[in-house]
Amino acid sequence: MNLINRPRRLRTSPTLRSMMRETRMSPSSLIYPIFAIEGENIKNPIASLPGQFQWSPDRICEAIEECIQAGVEKVMLFGLPAHKDEIGSGAWAENGIVQQAIRAIKAKYPDFYVITDVCMCEYTSHGHCGILCDHYVDNDKTLECLAKIALSHAQAGADMVAPSDMMDGRVAAIRKILDDNGFINIPIMAYSAKYASAFYGPFRDAAGSAPSFGDRKSYQMDPHNSREAMLECQLDVQEGADIIMVKPALSYLDVIVKAKERFDVPLAAYSVSGEYAMIKAAAAADLVDEYRIMCESALSIYRAGAEILITYYAKELAQAMKKGDIG
Repeated sequence: MNLINRPRRLRTSPTLRSMMRETRMSPSSLIYPIFAIEGENIKNPIASLPGQFQWSPDRICEAIEECIQAGVEKVMLFGLPAHKDEIGSGAWAENGIVQQAIRAIKAKYPDFYVITDVCMCEYTSHGHCGILCDHYVDNDKTLECLAKIALSHAQAGADMVAPSDMMDGRVAAIRKILDDNGFINIPIMAYSAKYASAFYGPFRDAAGSAPSFGDRKSYQMDPHNSREAMLECQLDVQEGADIIMVKPALSYLDVIVKAKERFDVPLAAYSVSGEYAMIKAAAAADLVDEYRIMCESALSIYRAGAEILITYYAKELAQAMKKGDIG
């Protein structure tokens, strides 16, 4: 046949296919979540997240060393306190678990980039992400606590803070307290479009953060809505968010696409615990090729428009990128 256009010409070799890639990824875009737990000499395997652990501050640098060896340069810290109360006061304690973990990491690896999750669900006795008024989370009272948490993380040495609570106005409250205390260069990565998703189950087991009653649908987003997500992103940008995020990733690729098209700030996506656990379970049942599924899933998130990926597969993906299997 006399075909002028033959797209297959550009697929004839690995070198050519690599050169033609429209989506490019780098290990520098990856963030690895780490769970810090109070105590000593602890490395607890997390049953719902195979291959993931809870680390005490005296051992958390083992996790950082693994990241460095794999080529991952950034982590997101989550804390599991020994004690909880109604107002989650351990979240902003000077010697709280995240604050201990930050100092331990920075003492050994001062240049390693540490991002902290700013929320209250791991610290409240009721498991909700804020201060309760009866059974309803009081938005404005919660803002005061979130601001104190972010400031305490910055004072401990965090490089970036990431509020995940979904309270209205929390970015503005955090930006103000950071600026007022001289932390004008600490960026805020806002969980801007965080959905009330069923994909968080394994995380809640890992972080001990399941609500003791009800659910989080009055503050996390309704999965039916995407236009509302654009409003949430817009408000966060207006309040001073340096990076916006969509969470979860795989079931919300359309939201990532819309956010990428509309906002001129860096866009992150969180490939959450349920996504990771499903791949692990399918691979354990010998139903899928874990490595290929891991790569393809991550690629879809980047292709949708994410520039930053938070994932429990960060170390494996960094190696895959270095090998040229993805990236």
